[in-house]
Amino acid sequence: MHDHITHISERQLAEALALPDLTDAAYGPHCMQSLAADAIAVLGAAWNAATVVSRGERVVTLADNYDLLGYPSDGPARAARHTRYVDDARILRTQTSAAIPAALRSLAGGSPPELVLAVPGLCWRRDSIDRLHTGEPHQLDLWRITTKTMTEADLDEMIDLVVGALLPAARWRATAAEHPYTLQGREVEVQTKHDWVELLECGLAHPDVLAAAGVADRTGLALGAGLDRAVMLRKGIDDIRLLRSADARVSRQMLDLSPYRPVSAQPPATRDMSVAAPAGTEDEELGDLVRCALDSRAREWVEEVTVLSRTAASELPRPARERIGIADGQENLLVRVQLRHPTRALSKAEANLLRDRIYTVLHHGSVYQWTSRPRAGSAPPNPRKAPRCA
Repeated sequence: MHDHITHISERQLAEALALPDLTDAAYGPHCMQSLAADAIAVLGAAWNAATVVSRGERVVTLADNYDLLGYPSDGPARAARHTRYVDDARILRTQTSAAIPAALRSLAGGSPPELVLAVPGLCWRRDSIDRLHTGEPHQLDLWRITTKTMTEADLDEMIDLVVGALLPAARWRATAAEHPYTLQGREVEVQTKHDWVELLECGLAHPDVLAAAGVADRTGLALGAGLDRAVMLRKGIDDIRLLRSADARVSRQMLDLSPYRPVSAQPPATRDMSVAAPAGTEDEELGDLVRCALDSRAREWVEEVTVLSRTAASELPRPARERIGIADGQENLLVRVQLRHPTRALSKAEANLLRDRIYTVLHHGSVYQWTSRPRAGSAPPNPRKAPRCA
């Protein structure tokens, strides 16, 4: 266990539990459900296998998310900067693989000779903010559990089947990658018009993971795919926020897998800010602070948060130190925030207010610089009252 683990707030937990899962028809139709169903079906048909779909819980134990999947007890993935702790023993799952140990335990004592175990759903990670990343990604775990001995040739076949189901005719390539719950692990990228893009990771199911769940007599394959990325590549969408858009012109296009037709090309509003931050603050931490500071409506207006430069307080000239109120041991970050509503233009006043809200949670100095003009009888955001993320 890492020292000084902080827990998310009750508000943050409530928001996480209320967030619609686009892979679940209970929240309404979405093309992501078709993609997941196609991948599950193609594996079942190819292997003449029974299929079991398990969703698991959003809040899981550390044991299921990490221990039983082979993660070391002192691994960096467990740190609060990467994981959202509900309490000392439970977290918001960081991967759909967290449902695998319990699903495997349910098979102990008897299961079909060929089985496809599928877990689609939401996960929670601290991540940077840009058009390709989100702190609440959708994943699809696919595990083949079998009485046969699995080889890398079987893994190649699985990759080919899944890529073909998600992105028909796409070219793929695999590179070696380590996962605690697999052997011969791989990271798989698919070719786009401009580059190679990661789509999934996989490997031979680690025998220790199977044995811990009571199915030591089986072997298997383990694969995890990013469904947000798959939808974006399949439909030609370049902004991940559109997958959840409430604009009817956009949401209607999320019902099937036909190519996306852009609704508008709104100009971005760019705001640069100079902030004092704790030394070593990572981009993912900044992204998570911004997400936690904003309500769900404003959150979708933030397209990208980029650190343009980092300068230690000791390297700044005295006037610059005084201007931002930076303390010894802090870093001066020049941060660029790009704001763009997915379907309409933002006014200057809206952009300035949003900039100040973000500045409030990123700046740890003693002097503040606001861009929005307070209305009569009001004042700019008070940094001492700004919510901080756990």
